[in-house]
Amino acid sequence: MTQKKAIHLALQGGGALGAYTWGVLDRILEDGRLDIGAVSGASAGAMNAVVLCDGFAAGGADGARAALRTFWAGIAKAGESNPYRRTPLQAMMLASMGPWGEALSGQWTAWWSALAGATSPYDSNPLNLNPVGDVLEELVDFDRVQACTAIQLYVAATKVETGRVRVFTNAELTARHVLASACLPQVFQAVEIDGAHYWDGGFMGNPPLFPLFGHPSSRDIVIVQINPIERPGAPRTATDIAARVNEITFNASLLRELRAIEFVTRLLDEGRLEEDRYGRMLVHVVSDDEALLPLGAGAKLNTDLAFFESLFEIGRTSCAAWLEMHFDDLGVRATVDLRAMFDGEVGPLGPAGKARKRRS
Repeated sequence: MTQKKAIHLALQGGGALGAYTWGVLDRILEDGRLDIGAVSGASAGAMNAVVLCDGFAAGGADGARAALRTFWAGIAKAGESNPYRRTPLQAMMLASMGPWGEALSGQWTAWWSALAGATSPYDSNPLNLNPVGDVLEELVDFDRVQACTAIQLYVAATKVETGRVRVFTNAELTARHVLASACLPQVFQAVEIDGAHYWDGGFMGNPPLFPLFGHPSSRDIVIVQINPIERPGAPRTATDIAARVNEITFNASLLRELRAIEFVTRLLDEGRLEEDRYGRMLVHVVSDDEALLPLGAGAKLNTDLAFFESLFEIGRTSCAAWLEMHFDDLGVRATVDLRAMFDGEVGPLGPAGKARKRRS
């Protein structure tokens, strides 16, 4: 019988694209060979992390899988009232129009972006309505999350006044903390917690890696990445430019932490740091740029259940391929070559979004 391996998960935020992460988590839980010791996340990643923890505490791996499915179905149901959401009929008509449909879809996204950028949520959403909060309150038992010791949670939010990251852990988590982690300032009013105001955690930790450094149960950090670090070509339309700026912004903190890991690893390799004092973190990435890159800027707003299900299946497939390729590497070596990445020799991911093996 294969011995279980312990890992930590780091889950990126990205709106509706978080359904891809749902698929990855579902495949990990189904596989049964991995023990999840800790999970860090921001925005949609934080939601996945909290629902995973709650479901696992209630019913183990099967309970976590069921809870995640129920949650994403709940988000789709709540999204039916979203005035910016395309109906299934509109989506079908746009798809049938080929390039013309893509152009109209881009215009729809541009219109929404212009509206969001021209108004304040304090004016456009004075009651601060957020249906995601209702879903979290209904489906997640936060008392159970706070008491859970099987999976340690680290949920990131950005403190508005200081611009610094704040990481919340199991014992303090409520639906309000998760909403703080997912608070896009163009859409929702800042979330106030204990007198401080918070915006989306992705600005300063998407996802935060530092809480996982030196964690006693594992050296392996598996990042589930849904925001591409590299995107070929220079965007030309206003919508595409804004989307790329957002991708760069929300990846900046992750790149800083990966560079810090690479720096420490290099010093360890050179014998300039002592292994017993400085932990060697083994970084892995599950992603699929081939499937996710072509999605337009409006994809993060798409709350159609069919869209969620398609991302779920892509996530499961990506994770299955990653497990097949890299399960034996866990606990032994990193599968992302950070040195080559920052030296500009290769991108962070290999072909089809699969992590490259570290060079010997």
